[in-house]
Amino acid sequence: MHTHLIRISTLAVTLVASGHLAAAQTPAAAPRSSAVASPTYVSIPLEIPVNRPAAEVWKRIGKWCDIGEWLQIACTITSGTDGELGAVRSVANEIMVGKTELSYTYTQPVRDGQPYNQYHGTLEARPVTATTSKLVYTLMFDNSMLADGPARERDIAQKTTTFTRALQNMKTLAEGGTLPPPPARGAAPGQ
Repeated sequence: MHTHLIRISTLAVTLVASGHLAAAQTPAAAPRSSAVASPTYVSIPLEIPVNRPAAEVWKRIGKWCDIGEWLQIACTITSGTDGELGAVRSVANEIMVGKTELSYTYTQPVRDGQPYNQYHGTLEARPVTATTSKLVYTLMFDNSMLADGPARERDIAQKTTTFTRALQNMKTLAEGGTLPPPPARGAAPGQ
């Protein structure tokens, strides 16, 4: 009887151990891909002349969180060092991925469970003459995940309107002016 109990105990331990082993080997659910099967990349190049030298313009509007002032939204540095590659700002968790003396490039990170639209932009103060410059802002992203052509066109128009206003605000600041109040949330510009 004692030997029989030992065999049953050994069998029970083996079965429990096998169950834990099988559970440990069960593969986790495959992560959902953020990749987009057929992307449609869109580029929106915008520019505006500024009556100031490029270095002065950049000094006034080119810091990483200056976006808060000229886009009239909140901005803080959430990770890294302000103005350095890898710095993350609170605006859509944007990451600085490139910079020159008078420009920076940023991207938005992949978000779990959402298609990745490759959104990124570059802001540059480009010299034109010794006393003038132009601001160049280029956005690039994939809008294929939007419902249809009209939805994609509305998205492009909205981004163009937003960043045209941002460029005008940057010009105003760089030339020593004061910004008008931000548009009411949800209101079209000019309302």
